[in-house]
Amino acid sequence: MSQLVVRNIEPEIVEALRQRAAAANISAEEQHRRLLREALARPRKLTFIEALMTMPQGGRDEDFERNYDQGARPDPFAD
Repeated sequence: MSQLVVRNIEPEIVEALRQRAAAANISAEEQHRRLLREALARPRKLTFIEALMTMPQGGRDEDFERNYDQGARPDPFAD
């Protein structure tokens, strides 16, 4: 594994890292690794439902209603 040294970090950032690590009952070093992984790892793929939920509203329900009472289907390309 590689090592990474980060210098010149503001004291309040270091303290926030320590507090977050303590809250999770892990070392500050482990918390730092987790934060880096979370920030830089490839995002997970969305499920189909999650992808659908990100789409904007596409109209009213009545815009998509089907009329099943017709005997023959109308020509969708007719004027």
